[in-house]
Amino acid sequence: MKGVLLVNLGSPESPQAKDVKPYLDEFLMDKYVIDVPYLLRALLVRGIILRKRPEESAHAYAKIWWDEGSPLVVLSERMQKKVQPLVNVPVALAMRYGSMTIEKGLQELHDKGVTEVLLFPLYPQYAMASTLTILVKAEEIRKKKFPNMTFTDVPAFYNKPDYIKNLADSIQKHLVGFDYDHLLFSYHGIPERHIRKTDVTKSHCKIDGSCCNTASPAHDFCYRHQCYETTRQVVKLLGLPEDKYSLTFQSRLAGDKWLEPYTDVEIDKMPGKGIKNLAVVTPAFVSDCLETLEEIAMRAKEDFEKNGGQEFLAIPCLNDDDEWCETVGKWINDWAAV
Repeated sequence: MKGVLLVNLGSPESPQAKDVKPYLDEFLMDKYVIDVPYLLRALLVRGIILRKRPEESAHAYAKIWWDEGSPLVVLSERMQKKVQPLVNVPVALAMRYGSMTIEKGLQELHDKGVTEVLLFPLYPQYAMASTLTILVKAEEIRKKKFPNMTFTDVPAFYNKPDYIKNLADSIQKHLVGFDYDHLLFSYHGIPERHIRKTDVTKSHCKIDGSCCNTASPAHDFCYRHQCYETTRQVVKLLGLPEDKYSLTFQSRLAGDKWLEPYTDVEIDKMPGKGIKNLAVVTPAFVSDCLETLEEIAMRAKEDFEKNGGQEFLAIPCLNDDDEWCETVGKWINDWAAV
């Protein structure tokens, strides 16, 4: 019997520091997120970051928290509930971090008699800190707890026509009535070394402005290429001129060189360049979360206006959009029919 496990990032149990701290510890101690030797990672995370970050993050979470709970979890649950009636196989939901564990999701499927699982990381672009860590964790659990299960995973869908159309349609719908000067595509940032680590050719990804535009097997696992390709295809569908949009990377940590240009730096400059009405879309996420609701819709908006901007529109993620849920259902049915 076949079944599907949708997997998203996760969330603390509450927007209180006591719950945020263990969540951040699990997240930041993941060797695919901070990819340095264990002792150095423990020193950085537990000796430095977790001394101040839980209070700061708790404050940020409190600003976006809903009555029903974490927006990312609530929105993921809504999506799962819309997708389930569209398919003929069980669909479970799990998170990579937090209490909605991958093990619980697999157990739910196992209890329904599922032996063939479609692992569906809810990330359009591939990255070791998102997609890979889900696949590795799921396989570890399978070997220990569910040895009779088999897995198939959904590859990065950054360039699938259905997804591109859903994203373009969503952007167009939310831009109605908003006279924007510029559309910014803001993707979650990652350290440049992650790009080189996932380069299967070990030589192609130089991050020099040309490698992402030169065909290579490396592109199947290159987050940077996939971000640019998502943008290129959406822009083509929307018919946007080159001077009407740009691409940046957000949410960087201090210390390493992360993908550039940086969202916050570029947004601060925009009013001085004559961009007074700005729309921002965040296509690295399919569900709104801390990085979209607080970092972009609140902080970036405030900074934009402080620097002379007038109107700021944060375009929601696909969330539980009907067309998007239908696309996910179609992909699942295509797999289940084989």
